[in-house]
Amino acid sequence: MGKKNFVEKMGAREWILIWVVGLAGQLCWNVENQWFNTFIYAKIGPYPWIISWMTAVSSIVTTFSTFFWGTWSDRKGKRRPFIFIGYVLWGIFTILFGVSEFLPKNQLVAAAVMIVAMDALMSFFGSMGNDAAFSSWTTDISNEKNRGQIGAAMAALPIIATIVGTVVSGILISILDYFMFFIIMGVSVMIIGVLGFLFMREGANLQPNRDEKGFWHQVFSVFNFKTVKENKELFCVFFISCVYFICFNFYYAHIGNYFIYVLGYDEGMSGILQGVGLGLAILATIPATKAINNGKHIKMIIASVIFSIIGLFVIGFAGKTIFLLLPGIILAGVGYVLIMQTTTAWMKNLYPEGNYGQFEGVRIIFNVMIPMVLGPSAASIIIEHFGTQVTINGEVGMAPSAALFFAAGIMSVLTLIPTYFASKQKK
Repeated sequence: MGKKNFVEKMGAREWILIWVVGLAGQLCWNVENQWFNTFIYAKIGPYPWIISWMTAVSSIVTTFSTFFWGTWSDRKGKRRPFIFIGYVLWGIFTILFGVSEFLPKNQLVAAAVMIVAMDALMSFFGSMGNDAAFSSWTTDISNEKNRGQIGAAMAALPIIATIVGTVVSGILISILDYFMFFIIMGVSVMIIGVLGFLFMREGANLQPNRDEKGFWHQVFSVFNFKTVKENKELFCVFFISCVYFICFNFYYAHIGNYFIYVLGYDEGMSGILQGVGLGLAILATIPATKAINNGKHIKMIIASVIFSIIGLFVIGFAGKTIFLLLPGIILAGVGYVLIMQTTTAWMKNLYPEGNYGQFEGVRIIFNVMIPMVLGPSAASIIIEHFGTQVTINGEVGMAPSAALFFAAGIMSVLTLIPTYFASKQKK
């Protein structure tokens, strides 16, 4: 791309690409984080340990992929090719995941290995396109004056994806079943990847950043005490996100199965409930944007924790009472929106110049890998001891119970510990 094609300021084209390419990516993550889990219960059996292994392995793969491709894109000074290749392969492996439905069910271990492997491959290329390249691109084209808006968009995208992904996806699954649904999602993300590549322009200030000691030295250069010492405030924000999302992952991977197999809703109604609740929660980004642009990050984090705790306890006590369940989803959704919006904007303001792709890898360690290893593992133990016994297609197993929401609410208080230290470091 020549200099004339560089983005000098964020215009309509950049905002359209942020919403279209970003939403496509978040829809794919929503499919993986929610519908892959209901797929396992519906097509394989009620085995929460498969979900725990799948989320743990995919989070580790996601982290490695983001570091690998993020550092590579920093060295090349390019994001577009990585978005294109990542999104196309992401779509292909989303489709291939559905093939596991046709494996013999009497070979449970083989089916579980196939599921984990396909999910890992999907995560590898999804992280290449979305976490390593697209997220870095949004940092490349933005600045401190509009990062509140960028943070709002990046917080709203997964919520909108959850709304669309739960409502529309639930209806599509009810009508077409899982395999055709995965084909539709896979083809869609491939098309968006191609269109994004054609219309996207690199950031104006993006230049190749090469460590003369080599690629792997550059990858691992971030793992030293000097880097942490030089970026204390940033790492405090990473820890805020880490603690919150460990608690979030207690219940998020299992909420679909809780709605379907414990409360008795079908996929379509489960999606509508979550979609309506989270849709209303997005409204919280409007007042939060001004507060974040004015530097009131700490207040937003505290508000997020309070809303999350109240919402999770309401969901846990609500049972199938929709007039309690829906407000609980809204409140928990507001907590999620605020933490995403605030930490996204805060982190982007603190990323070291020239290392945006590499530090997206660090973000993934704290936002994804650690929470998705510890959260679902803890959830699996809670389900085994405090879950609800169910029989699905003749297979007896344990479904999630309200205990997950209570545990997540109680543990969310711990988010305030790194928040305290971040307030001491805030510039």
